[in-house]
Amino acid sequence: MHHRTGLAALAAALLAPCALAEMPQRLEPVEVYGDRPREAPGARSVLDAQLIADTAADRPAEILNQAPAVNIQMNSGQEHLISIRSPVLTGGAGQGSFLILENGVPIRSPAFGNVNSLIEPHHEIADAIEIIRGPASAKYGSNAVHGLLNFILPDASSPQSHRLSYNTLDRWRADASVNLGSATRLNLSLMDDAGWRDDTASQQQKLSLVTDASFGEWGTSIWLAASSLNQETASFIQGPDAYKDRDLAKTNPNPEAFRDAWSARLGARLSRELGPGTLTLTPNIHTQAMIFSQHFLPYGGIEKNGHTGGGVLARYEFAPTGPVQWRIGADTDFATGYLREIQPGPHPSPNFPQGIHYDYTVDTAVFALWAEADWQLAGDLRLLAGLRGETHGYHYTTRAPAGINGRFNVPADRSDDFSFLTPKLGLVWDRSWGALYANYARGARAPQVSDLYRLQSLQLPGQINAETLDSLELGARGALLYGHLTFDVAAWWMEKENFFFRDSDGLNVPDGSTRHYGVDAEASLRLTDYLSLSGNLAWSEQTYTFNRPVVAAQERIASGNLIDTAPEWLGDARLDWQASPALKLSLTLEHVGEYFMNPANTVAYPGHTVFGARAGYAFAEGFEGYVIIRNLTDKKYADRADVGFGNERYFPGEPVNAAFGITKKF
Repeated sequence: MHHRTGLAALAAALLAPCALAEMPQRLEPVEVYGDRPREAPGARSVLDAQLIADTAADRPAEILNQAPAVNIQMNSGQEHLISIRSPVLTGGAGQGSFLILENGVPIRSPAFGNVNSLIEPHHEIADAIEIIRGPASAKYGSNAVHGLLNFILPDASSPQSHRLSYNTLDRWRADASVNLGSATRLNLSLMDDAGWRDDTASQQQKLSLVTDASFGEWGTSIWLAASSLNQETASFIQGPDAYKDRDLAKTNPNPEAFRDAWSARLGARLSRELGPGTLTLTPNIHTQAMIFSQHFLPYGGIEKNGHTGGGVLARYEFAPTGPVQWRIGADTDFATGYLREIQPGPHPSPNFPQGIHYDYTVDTAVFALWAEADWQLAGDLRLLAGLRGETHGYHYTTRAPAGINGRFNVPADRSDDFSFLTPKLGLVWDRSWGALYANYARGARAPQVSDLYRLQSLQLPGQINAETLDSLELGARGALLYGHLTFDVAAWWMEKENFFFRDSDGLNVPDGSTRHYGVDAEASLRLTDYLSLSGNLAWSEQTYTFNRPVVAAQERIASGNLIDTAPEWLGDARLDWQASPALKLSLTLEHVGEYFMNPANTVAYPGHTVFGARAGYAFAEGFEGYVIIRNLTDKKYADRADVGFGNERYFPGEPVNAAFGITKKF
């Protein structure tokens, strides 16, 4: 077991005063680092610094699920799975279908994803979080398939803050964002959580440092970010509607389970005027390692993995004479990584032999070229066209004996490569109240290292192809009622080919295909000077478009079946009332609709609606005391529900709990 650490001494240090040097007004961060500007075609949301601070999220789902068509399912502690206009994806699909950025730079090399990757970005103190729904632009390649999350770190021009909080589930948090000088910002977040389920204590630390400088004609921003997690982990509870039993929900069937992980990233953005345009170079390096128990698998293996990588993102933006603005770029990434999986004890089935299952290293190299043209066709009509080409190379070496070992297939040493093109074409028609847009984009991902080389006995090496997704989108955004109502609504359709996923018996499916379509919208309405309502709603239908007959009825996939863990409805709403100059009250609602728990559509989770509340009182200059109540009605619900190895499984949602905190801004 890990030892818990006290925060009392640290709290005093965090609440110490710190002077704020006078800084020039900062450009909006999402325009500086973002995937695309506000006026580009396609659906895009931004969670701003005030919402991030008010939410005071202990887990990434609490802030990210406030964006349209986003469904982060929390498992135990900080473990989670991601959905953006998609099912909640696991395994290699969950690792590789969403691009996670920090200041516009991928936090990992493309082939070394992690379904729990949101434990790494510093969301607790972020200046903004940008969310792209659907394939991203030509600027970003592999992994920007279903969407993109971009975490913007605060720098010295952002307000400084300290925060300390205690949760009734015995969870302590401390956050600080302070200037070390006129151009340098230090951000720190610490959490010590006793865990509301048995044997689930965890400690998490995050640090980021941002500094700005000038080197001759180059303007430069440099950042360093690091994270550490030491977690005792609870596994699924099993049985029909097990999440409704509060006593059972608190238990941990696998008290030996754990997850220890750390990561570090260093990046720099150098920009200068060159000829008719602006040249931007972004060198970056990242490293991470993790060891955890595979409590979600019947043989309870121990996995250790890690990788180190980096490269350069280069972009040149210019507007020669005429109505076309050009952006061209070249990206590189080189990485080396490893994975080792061991089954510590025997298992009754010979399919799961004791000992080493996999032990390999992989070197990867990625090269990409891209270009975008932004063409003003007429006074109020613009076209954005882009194309990206990239190639991925893998060199794999195994230290485990090659061949079939029970259910596991260890490939012999080999090399693989994948290349693809991802086009984009969009139109924007600007109107006095906003804009109408149409957007086509292709997303693609080269296989994850674990897709290619952690094979099973029914697979063959070289069987996996690059996954592609084609997306069409029609939308409208703008402001009505004299600016009191702002909105963004989009209807979309997507088809995916070469879908590689793991079924609920843990078997890999290398050649699936799926269809997805839906509508998502977000809006904000200022009812009075003191009362506002905001929220989002998403509807989708997501289906398998291939057949997979097998013996077990639960795993028989028929074309037209709804994809499991893909709720038809998602919704989030927030009512804010500035009751007095010092008192602000908020009510929140989060809705997850019904969804099937298995591909055969024989078992369903009914969905849930969870309420929350926040009260904040400004009792002195810059000071605010607050209380946040989560699961206000003490709803019995499941953060995640699925079928695994023939059993209904659930990660239960937290019971009603309250966080009490104090914040100082200056």
